[in-house]
Amino acid sequence: MTTYPTLVQVVLDAVDVRELAEFYRRLLGLQYRPGDEQERGQDWLNLRHPDGRPALAFQQVPTLPRATWPDGAVPQQLHLDTSVATTEELDRQHERALSLGAELLLDRSTDPDEPLRVYADPAGHPFCIFVT
Repeated sequence: MTTYPTLVQVVLDAVDVRELAEFYRRLLGLQYRPGDEQERGQDWLNLRHPDGRPALAFQQVPTLPRATWPDGAVPQQLHLDTSVATTEELDRQHERALSLGAELLLDRSTDPDEPLRVYADPAGHPFCIFVT
């Protein structure tokens, strides 16, 4: 029998871990790991799903070049895919993402096969919201 490692969470680099963790907490409805709720100048923060499962972690780095995708010299290297059920929900989440500080990078919301939008989070990491 073959065993495999278990993927626990995705870790994102950030110059300001609290700012980025707060963005994803609000965007995805996640919760801080117990003890991470208070501002204490942490260089590492964890977010969990409401049922306690790990979701995302954030690691402080001194500098972070913004991805320049889809054009430019700095590739995205990693992006997060999220989905919604309808184009109406895609539009609603678009407004939420922008209000939380996301920047729209690509709009394919009228694509009949896979409506989607690609954004940069406040640290410059790309993420998608698409209709499934």
